[in-house]
Amino acid sequence: MEEEEEEASMVGLDQLPSALLATIMVKLDVSSICSAGSTCRTFRHCASHVLSFIPSIHLLEIAPSIELLGPLLPPNPLMRSLKVDCGRLNDSAIRLLVRPSLHELHLHNCADFSGKLLSEIGSQCGDLKSLYLGSVAENRGRALHVSDLDELLSGCTQLEALFLMFDVSIFIRHNFARVWALASTKLTCLEIGYISSVMITELLSPNLEQTHIQPSVLPRIQKLSLSVDYITDAMVGTISGGLLSLTHLDLRDAPIIEPRLTFDLTNSGLQQINQHGKLRHLSLVRSQEFLVTYFKRVNDLGILLMADRCANMESIYLGGFCRVTDTGFREILHSCSSLYKLRVAHGTSLTNLVFHDIRATSLSLTHVSLRWCNLLTNDGVENLVSNVDLRVLDLRDCKSLGDEALRAIGTLVKLKILQLDGSDITDTGLSYLRWRVITSLTSLSLRGCKRLTDRGILLLFEGSFKYELQELDLSNTPSISDDGILSLARARLPILELRLRQCPLIGDTSIMALASMQAREEGWQGSRLRLLDLHNCGGITQLSFRWLKRPYFPRLRWLGLTGSVNRDMVDALARSRPFLHVLCHGEELGADPSNRLDDSYMREYDDFDEFEQWLLGEEDSGDDDNDDVDDEDVAMEVAGRDAEMED
Repeated sequence: MEEEEEEASMVGLDQLPSALLATIMVKLDVSSICSAGSTCRTFRHCASHVLSFIPSIHLLEIAPSIELLGPLLPPNPLMRSLKVDCGRLNDSAIRLLVRPSLHELHLHNCADFSGKLLSEIGSQCGDLKSLYLGSVAENRGRALHVSDLDELLSGCTQLEALFLMFDVSIFIRHNFARVWALASTKLTCLEIGYISSVMITELLSPNLEQTHIQPSVLPRIQKLSLSVDYITDAMVGTISGGLLSLTHLDLRDAPIIEPRLTFDLTNSGLQQINQHGKLRHLSLVRSQEFLVTYFKRVNDLGILLMADRCANMESIYLGGFCRVTDTGFREILHSCSSLYKLRVAHGTSLTNLVFHDIRATSLSLTHVSLRWCNLLTNDGVENLVSNVDLRVLDLRDCKSLGDEALRAIGTLVKLKILQLDGSDITDTGLSYLRWRVITSLTSLSLRGCKRLTDRGILLLFEGSFKYELQELDLSNTPSISDDGILSLARARLPILELRLRQCPLIGDTSIMALASMQAREEGWQGSRLRLLDLHNCGGITQLSFRWLKRPYFPRLRWLGLTGSVNRDMVDALARSRPFLHVLCHGEELGADPSNRLDDSYMREYDDFDEFEQWLLGEEDSGDDDNDDVDDEDVAMEVAGRDAEMED
């Protein structure tokens, strides 16, 4: 009887006008279109048709092979936006990715592509307005020439935003500046993954006119973000003087040796910032990726000189200014009346006095990050939270903070992101977040808070509240065990990312609980987790691998395990779930494992992740009509059928 009813419903779908189905389906995103296409043949054909005329296709959650990419990217003269993770692609995919109709093209993880990608984009995508290229030609043997960049910049005459997220210093220096003279005059946003300070200085310097007319190179740039070898006075002065419309400046360096005077930033360089008075967002960061080093030639005087020009600043990020004291930081707070975002990293001389009289200012801070500021204590946080509109608070590696800081933070009812890594808080402190804060948080990081136990997790999530928490990091908390994870599961959190690395008491019971965890929302069954980090969890055995297979964790995309885990089982898991990134060497998980503090919004996903089913060719078990099977159906059915995930 049930089979007859199902057959009748299929006949009913066949009788619906295809135009009606397409009108409905075109309003969905790609993932939802593919989800619908996995349910029956009628929807499958409709999905294939819709993909030939929808304006946007974004495929960043998976890294498709070229065999899977073909059915997803049929000829489509109406496509305007394409975003793809190219981690499993190479030059042979250029014919699918590069299209004349595109206005926006974002290609991530292009390590296996050569410079041909740039030249083809330049020759075919004349209407492109936004271009993102990540990791181009990073794999050995992939050639990248300045002529490729030449074709890209000369061909894309409508570009407004360009993101070259790879090392452009491999281009020949003496031709580099000449090529940029061909760049679109409409370019307002430029970000480069790595470039030498000398190259950027030479790029801008020759084009400055004595009469202060707009330079011919990058005349309309408003947002500039660069990662360089050294931030220098010469580079800062050239950028500030040459880019007349600059509103956002983001500079980051990572020295491999201690900088000499001519290759460093000093008070004189800071004084040159914001020469044209339009700058609103400033970021100057010295990374300690390769060497423990600071901006040792900048002190309070430099900050005072800079503050005179920066009264209208809205966002400031200073990283590695070890000689700047409370005097300098207070000057920023009292001079920049429009400031809403303050970030300080490695502020070794910053103390509670910075915020002692913050109530006397007119500031309304919403984002505050104070990383590695070890002199900051509970008293400083108590004054800081007078900014009741705080939405993001990052206090990672402020080791002197304890429970009283959490008592103060517990009054911030608008807080969305809270990061307390390495602090001295206890279970009692966590309980202060329970009544006002925990229900509004979307991200909470407690990594390395070694005094926390299972009781703290129980206190934090005890009760039947409706939670919004989507990211939780409990890594390196040695007293957290399976009991704590069971408390999480009972709370039915809508969690998407869970990090538990270096937790020796976490074992198989936790995996089973997480696999069975249901979010507190109508219509959803099973785990919502997209990322699960179990690296070096001491209790993980072969039993856990049964729960990491289908149909459990249907939406999992990133999984971290211990390198000593049975390699054959890891390989088998990777083969059975081709879109799952399995990492076993302690790498940080996620598409962007670096600091993502600025991502204050959280992505929303569809309830059922049938996207992968559709890619792998899974159809509804009741669709037994095999008539009219065309080549496109065969192309989509690449890897056969998977088990249904909805049970």
